[in-house]
Amino acid sequence: MTGTTGTFTSPPQSYWLASTTSTAHPALDSDITVDIAIVGGGLVGITVAYLLKQENLTVAVLEADRIGQGTTGRTTAKITSQHSLIYSKLIKRLGLEKARQYAQANEKAIRFIENLVNTKKIDCDFSPQAAYVYTREDQYIKAIEEEVSAAASLGIKAHFVEQSALPFEIKAAERFDNQGQFHPRKYLLTLAKDIPGGGSQIFEKTRAIDFQEGRPFTIITDGGYRVRAESVVIASHFPAYGGDGYYFARVYPERAYALAITAQEQFPGGIYIAAEPEGQSLRSTPYNGGELIIIVGGRHRTGQGPPMEDHYRSLARFAEQTFSVTGTPYRWSAQDYTSLDELPYAGRLSPNSANVYVATGFRKWGISNGTASALLLKDLIVHGESPYEAVYDPARFKADPMIKSAVSVDVDIAVPPAHGKFERLPTGTEPAPGKAMVVAGEKGNLGLYKDEKGIVHAVNLVCTHMGCEPVWNGAELSWDCPCHGSRFTYEGDIVEGPALKPLDSKGDRYNP
Repeated sequence: MTGTTGTFTSPPQSYWLASTTSTAHPALDSDITVDIAIVGGGLVGITVAYLLKQENLTVAVLEADRIGQGTTGRTTAKITSQHSLIYSKLIKRLGLEKARQYAQANEKAIRFIENLVNTKKIDCDFSPQAAYVYTREDQYIKAIEEEVSAAASLGIKAHFVEQSALPFEIKAAERFDNQGQFHPRKYLLTLAKDIPGGGSQIFEKTRAIDFQEGRPFTIITDGGYRVRAESVVIASHFPAYGGDGYYFARVYPERAYALAITAQEQFPGGIYIAAEPEGQSLRSTPYNGGELIIIVGGRHRTGQGPPMEDHYRSLARFAEQTFSVTGTPYRWSAQDYTSLDELPYAGRLSPNSANVYVATGFRKWGISNGTASALLLKDLIVHGESPYEAVYDPARFKADPMIKSAVSVDVDIAVPPAHGKFERLPTGTEPAPGKAMVVAGEKGNLGLYKDEKGIVHAVNLVCTHMGCEPVWNGAELSWDCPCHGSRFTYEGDIVEGPALKPLDSKGDRYNP
């Protein structure tokens, strides 16, 4: 990939994906009926399918691409109930009981993963770790002290410390004991092996594009086939189907970046995240008889902010200032969604959708929250209730005026921008090889990208979700929508997000 930080000669690639084999589950090629249909083959979808299969229910997982290749394959893969500085805010906002529900749900998720790894002997580089929120600034010391007190009041083993084993000085840190880390895709692929059979199946390259509520619920795929199910779980990161839940206005997309380096020093152990918003997250993982040190940062709203390449360069500078870097074999980015109150939505899709369930809005803490959500959804489907449903309830904003305000703002930004102010560029205008540009077309703006073979790929820059205009992401060679996080290849194909149709493409050759 690359030899030193700051010099990137290859496209971004996730270590979790590069170190595991691709899957080859079949695409759906006929109409089927199952007890539960699950849209999305990431951590939530595979975990809830595994759990429901254990309850002797038939399940069908519908994955638009390959399982575990979305956000699960690009996570930092910390297994922790320490979600930055959250518990003091939860207690103040929601009270002790709901804050305790959140803490217990995530602690239960940690123990579930650990027990499953041990019971099934899953080879996924699982290791117990202490988790730290650290600060290098005086202004966060009091917040960390308050967070330690809040977490301890909820039963978490939390400690205030003034030093760490990191190779730089800190002002203070919060430490949670008995947390963990693992290789997320090795774990997921092991669970996935237990799903097919007995009327259950995983279907890949099968995109759900239409949804018809009822009993049974009917899902129509891009191949034109129907999946009928008594209940449906929407686990597609951003809900592929939101019913009347207004999810497009209740979550917003953010991206973050990871750099995996090799260094002369050995990583001191532990998993870390800075209290400062612009700070870094760190962990290590076994690699070729040694280790990779994974550094994460550069958080920003999708489609907004400086050029995406700048975030990798910033991480490279931090790495070189902190470690004796010997190589940067991997780098990648991930997208996640955050809810209005920073708590996930997991439960019934809406009060009017009794047999449809959803899990989304994990705020970059999808390993523990995703597992907690899968356990919650299994309980709701099988038993009709869960001890954690109140704090995760997607309907908790039903009467909140904040939703109306958010919808109003979101509708405003979803209106396509006016195209009249752009002049049509001269005939033959093209970007340089490996570059992109925007030109005015007959029906709106066109996004052009010239590949290394000299072919110019043109797409109409109107997002097929709600009509916003995507912007160029030079680090991942994609068109990213700043409204709701839909992302497309330079040929217009869907990468991720709520869009169900590709961008309108003008073909491989741009003819002005």
